[in-house]
Amino acid sequence: MSEEFTDEDLNQARLLFAGPCDFVLGVAGLDQLPDADRNEVAFAGRSNVGKSSLINALTGRNTLARTSNTPGRTSELNFFDLGSALYLVDMPGYGYAKVSKTTREKWNRLIKSYLRGRPNLRMVFILIDGRHGLKESDEDLMKMLDEAAVSYRIILTKCDKSKKDEIEKIETDLRACLKKHIAAHPEFHRTSALKGKGIAEFRAIITALR
Repeated sequence: MSEEFTDEDLNQARLLFAGPCDFVLGVAGLDQLPDADRNEVAFAGRSNVGKSSLINALTGRNTLARTSNTPGRTSELNFFDLGSALYLVDMPGYGYAKVSKTTREKWNRLIKSYLRGRPNLRMVFILIDGRHGLKESDEDLMKMLDEAAVSYRIILTKCDKSKKDEIEKIETDLRACLKKHIAAHPEFHRTSALKGKGIAEFRAIITALR
C-alpha cells in the first residue's frame, strides 16, 4: 500500500539522493547528538531487518551504512547528512541481538530517550521484514511512539523474498493493526533493497519531509 507520486516528486527525490550523503557521527549518548538544525528521519527495526542495506539502496552506495549478517551490528545512532537538507539516522536494532543483556538495555534506553526528545525528528520509519510481519517488539515501539506523539510509518523490507499469499496475509494483519495506533501513518510501503523495488518512491516519501 503506497500513495502515488508525480514525475516531479520522483525527480526531486532522485536529485537529492544522487547528491552528497556523508556519515557525520555515531552517537552513544544523548549529549553527543548534533545540533537540531535540520529535519531528520530515523530508521528503526528489529536486528537484521535490513536497515543498513535499505539506506545503502536509497543513497545508491554500497558501503555508506555498514551491513552484516550478524544481528546487532549497529550499536549507536548513526547520523548521515543528506545534501545538507536532512539527517538520516540509522538506529540500533531492537529485539534479538548477540550482545550482553547490559548492552541491549543500554541501546534500548538510548533509542527511547532519543525518540521521545528529539524536536526536529519528522518521522520514524519502522522497518518490518516482509517475510515475517509484525512482532511483539515492533508493536511495543509503536505504542511508545503513540504515547510520545512521534509520527511513524511502516516500511516492509525484503519483499522480493516473500511468497504472494504470505505477504498478503501480513499486509492484511498490518492494516488492521495500524488502525489501532494514533501516531501511525495510515499507509505502509513495500521495498526490496536487493531488487530496487519501491526505492524511488521511498526516496520521494523521505524528500517530502525535508
